[in-house]
Amino acid sequence: MKRALALVMWRALALASAALGFIGVFVPGLPTVPFLLLAAWAGGRGWPALEAWLLDHPKHGAAIRRWRERRAIARRAKWFASATMAVSVALIAVSAAPPALQIGVTLIVATVALWLWSRPEA
Repeated sequence: MKRALALVMWRALALASAALGFIGVFVPGLPTVPFLLLAAWAGGRGWPALEAWLLDHPKHGAAIRRWRERRAIARRAKWFASATMAVSVALIAVSAAPPALQIGVTLIVATVALWLWSRPEA
């Protein structure tokens, strides 16, 4: 019973992550590959066929394999993510958000950007 429940939970996480990754293809600012990384990871624990499909995907499979093998992120992806983060910081800076929120978001985005650029490149 516990095994069946765990399998259902892994599959639900994999499916939800894959769905968010698919939505990210069409919604600007919503990332695709991080959700597909999560979907492949969860799929490896409960849905090997989905994991294999993601790893063999013609567009995103290489990014997932690079991350798994070397924790590497392509330079183009780094630039795109950085531009998206910069736009986000600019939008919150001109919004009516409280200053503490503006500073907090900026610090979080800066931390993520530093981490992102510290990853090896493909």
